Amino acid sequence: MNKQIINELSNSFESVAKILNGVEFWFARDLQILLDYAKWENFESVIEKAKASCKNSGFNINDHFPEVRKTINMPKGATKEINDFLLTRYILI
Repeated sequence: MNKQIINELSNSFESVAKILNGVEFWFARDLQILLDYAKWENFESVIEKAKASCKNSGFNINDHFPEVRKTINMPKGATKEINDFLLTRYILI
């Protein structure tokens, strides 16, 4: 992989990072798009594997994978609540 591609990917990840109470995190659904997962269910299975790895490493899963609900806009002005995760840098390592 060349340096330009690595820099572009890094910039893409950093551009969707958020800060909450001094902790940097990413919404899983934002990373799903960046990592080119077409279906949430497929990406959610990857998150479940990462959660197992986190637990096996002795970390608290809730510190790195808190589940949240967020509201998205639907056609014709409707809204819908969906599941998401706040992911720390742990999952990027």
